Amino acid sequence: MCYYICITSFGQVAMMTTELAIRKIGNSMGATFPKELIGILRVSEGDKVYATETPQGILISAYNPDFAKAMEAYAEGSSKYRNTLHQLAQ
Repeated sequence: MCYYICITSFGQVAMMTTELAIRKIGNSMGATFPKELIGILRVSEGDKVYATETPQGILISAYNPDFAKAMEAYAEGSSKYRNTLHQLAQ
């Protein structure tokens, strides 16, 4: 099976092809990202990136889909219960 890697940053897809070498890091394996790719993702050391399998391949993004779902649920609830939340805040 062949996978393509698509890198995204804030909804934009990077049209970049690069080779990532897999290396042994302690008891794990890891890949080193080139400086240009780090710039596109807008991440720095210690930040997390998320790999999501899609029909087109693997999507690597700084976007956390679980967090986005939670924020969407919050947005729905906060508008529905606006007055209640306002009263609780006082």
